[in-house]
Amino acid sequence: MNIKVKNLQSGISIVTINEPKTYNSLSYKNLNDLIRVFQKLDKERRTKVIILEGAGKGFSAGHNLREVKNLKVKNRYQKLFNLCSKLMIQIVEGKKPVIAKVHGAAYAAGCQLVASCDLAFSTKDALFATPGVNIGLFCSTPMVAVSRKINRKPMMKMLLTGEPIKANYAKEIGLINDCFSKSKLNIEVLKIAKKIASKSNLSIKIGKQAFYKQLEMPLKKAYSYTSKMMTINMMSMDAKEGISAFIEKRKPKWQNK
Repeated sequence: MNIKVKNLQSGISIVTINEPKTYNSLSYKNLNDLIRVFQKLDKERRTKVIILEGAGKGFSAGHNLREVKNLKVKNRYQKLFNLCSKLMIQIVEGKKPVIAKVHGAAYAAGCQLVASCDLAFSTKDALFATPGVNIGLFCSTPMVAVSRKINRKPMMKMLLTGEPIKANYAKEIGLINDCFSKSKLNIEVLKIAKKIASKSNLSIKIGKQAFYKQLEMPLKKAYSYTSKMMTINMMSMDAKEGISAFIEKRKPKWQNK
């Protein structure tokens, strides 16, 4: 399997796309394996935060174009793009926060993968692009994830020109949270992952689900929905423990209930 999983004691699971020969392409096999891995980690109680990275020179160049070229039949193209969309939806709708840790290039569906993660951090020399227009294949599915993270004008420029953007600009427009030197990236990402892992697993799960759902709702409906979610959260043992710990000026003991 080209997807490796390493579980750290702190409740952090590191998922590595380990196919550097194809620049960690999102082939049929890799997409299926990633979906299975994320579904499994979503059910594991020990996993609180997931870090996604690529092996070798970079994060991911997107679909394997040699594979795409050989598909030839319409329903096989449709199956591939549906599978890719399934992975992105799994990451967004999953219970665990997912952090993209990016170095090198994140292009096309690789850029889509970064945008689908809850948080994203990169090296300062990382590059991001939706370059499909350069080969006559507009990045229509990647734009779904990326356009939900950045504004329309920079999105359209990326789509229409196919030109890569640098990490500092990706940070400026909101595609990534921050960028660091190569020597600091791993340290900084682990620091953030550990901070998230130290919170109530249950409240994170409730909050992540509510965040994405309310984004698609009109204002009144969003407030109605999130009020219900806050009420459900408030009835949990962790919310009661957290409030008590704050008042008593002590560290909370989460039960994730």
